[in-house]
Amino acid sequence: MDPLNGYEIILASGSPRRKSFLESLKLPFTVQTFSVEENFPDHLQGKAIAEFIVKQKKAPFEKIIQPHQIVITADTIVWCEGRYLGKPKYIQEAKEMLEQLSGKSHEVITAVGFLTTHKFELLSEVTKVYFKKLTEAEIDHYLEHQPPLDKAGAYGIQDWIGTIGITKIEGSYTNVVGLPLAQVKEKIEHLINK
Repeated sequence: MDPLNGYEIILASGSPRRKSFLESLKLPFTVQTFSVEENFPDHLQGKAIAEFIVKQKKAPFEKIIQPHQIVITADTIVWCEGRYLGKPKYIQEAKEMLEQLSGKSHEVITAVGFLTTHKFELLSEVTKVYFKKLTEAEIDHYLEHQPPLDKAGAYGIQDWIGTIGITKIEGSYTNVVGLPLAQVKEKIEHLINK
């Protein structure tokens, strides 16, 4: 029996974590990416930023998508005290981000887009994450051994800094890693079975 009901899933993300999560669903998929500038208008805040970037990421596929294809795009951001924290460009910026997150709570927001030839649907998930007060030595150790330049907010919850620094989360764990898997699975099932 065809688990995808004749559909083909394309993951439009180079993230190894998202790829691994999708593999865990045991659904066949391919990876196809286009380079997209992750810029957004200054007035956008929180969830609206992630959703805007996801819409940008689906744009290159609109001209090439075929019937019975589902293109999944995603973007994860960190939102702390009214400030957007994306992927740091260099180690000093990563250190500044971690210092800002230290001893506080913040939101990890992942927007996921589902593009078909008929329409584009979005889902967004928000998880609240609490960090203990991190010491400078802990931050430096992390940056030296696991440079997080590919991660929003300069950390991975699954990394050493997450293990020793995060005291509590409210919401989806997989969302913090980069893909709210339960919600994505439900949306795929809805699309292929309607």
